[in-house]
Amino acid sequence: MSCISDILTLARTRAEQQGVNYSGDVTPLEAYTLLQEAPGTVLVDVRTRAEWDWVGRVPHAVEIDWAEYPDMTRNPNFITDLRRQVDSEATILFLCRSGVRSRSAASAALEAGFTAAYNILEGFEGDKDAFNHRGKLGGWRFHGLPWYQG
Repeated sequence: MSCISDILTLARTRAEQQGVNYSGDVTPLEAYTLLQEAPGTVLVDVRTRAEWDWVGRVPHAVEIDWAEYPDMTRNPNFITDLRRQVDSEATILFLCRSGVRSRSAASAALEAGFTAAYNILEGFEGDKDAFNHRGKLGGWRFHGLPWYQG
């Protein structure tokens, strides 16, 4: 699937089916397609500085932590930082470790007046497997998308 409008329509359908209050849910591969083919699309990585440094980074992503490490309290400057670094009219794709914090970030962005805020399903590392390890059941890295060690 490479048509931008098809990806966004499917993303909105997924969100409607779940009753979420952000623009939609995209898979990692769909997110990468949007970044490559839809001008002005921005990936915002909402993981913590520790995750960026120790687990890995996505090239050209805007990094704004949703929660602050180590106590994981919500970053009170998230929306301020987002407004400073990302155009409110841009299509924004939010990424976290497993796709949970990014939903909250997308919702907060829409509530703050951003026009297109999407969650990237599976996140950077995906869900835990039977051995409590991430990286084998989905996620940005699992799908072989660009990343580098922080």
